Amino acid sequence: MSRPARPALPTRDGVSASCVALPAGPWPTILDFLCERIPAVQRDDWASRMAAGEVVDAAGHPLDVAAPYRPQSRLYYWRKLAFEHLIPFEEHIVHQDAHLVIADKPHFLPVTPKGRYVQQTLLVRLKRRLGIDTLVPAHRLDRETAGLVMFTVQPATRHAYQSLFRDRRIHKVYEAVAGHRPDLTFPLVRHSRLIESERFMAMQETEGEPNAETRIERVAVDGPRALYRLHPVTGQKHQLRAHMNALGLPIEGDRIYPVLQPDLSEGKTPDYRDPLQLLARELSFVDPVTGEARRFESTLRLNWPAATSGS
Repeated sequence: MSRPARPALPTRDGVSASCVALPAGPWPTILDFLCERIPAVQRDDWASRMAAGEVVDAAGHPLDVAAPYRPQSRLYYWRKLAFEHLIPFEEHIVHQDAHLVIADKPHFLPVTPKGRYVQQTLLVRLKRRLGIDTLVPAHRLDRETAGLVMFTVQPATRHAYQSLFRDRRIHKVYEAVAGHRPDLTFPLVRHSRLIESERFMAMQETEGEPNAETRIERVAVDGPRALYRLHPVTGQKHQLRAHMNALGLPIEGDRIYPVLQPDLSEGKTPDYRDPLQLLARELSFVDPVTGEARRFESTLRLNWPAATSGS
């Protein structure tokens, strides 16, 4: 059986509608269901959103607070948060055409809405700035990582560009600043099996068939520090950070490797000092739609060499 067609709902403040499937259950009203299943939003807030037409059915019709619960149907709403910390760093558009938007993402800015971030995400910022409701990221970067992110514009060509990453037909180059180990010879290739660690958010190497491969070059040395160029062949979560850490070269500013130090305190002002010194520097590929060779380079720079106190 084919899935029901998604209604053509506009974005609101740059945010696309989220879909919720309604299972069989005891809830007398839609409002009761939402309050139980998404308790992060208070009942009064849900009621206000419904009164404002911000919760709709599969046909796009607003659902009011008295709307009865109908299992095996779908509803849609637009995510928003009562408060978000402003991320005081600006994205830059490196390239835009009919098919693609390439943007430089600053450190600390998430790519897509999740958890404590909705408006303060690269996707929502770009949708509001460019007015392109169909914008979708073709890949992801960690929130802590800066650099190039590719977005597709047209639904008809989205799969072709996303397949570049899935089929490893795109060359990605990263730069990183980490310690210097004179006992290691570069370039080298790190290939290992990465799995989820018991430590929250972290990955770890383990025995077994490798599923992650990175080619690493040492570009320059400055005392105890070095600048590295990283070429990921695969795209496992935290691959570059985990591989550098496994070499005894944790990337500067990393709060997960080797020691877990994320600050997840609700409402606390984020600490924007000491950003992760990892940058998605280049993307190059043969365009699957136009056939032309493409190469994009980030305009951002890492802290290399180290900034002096007088700068």
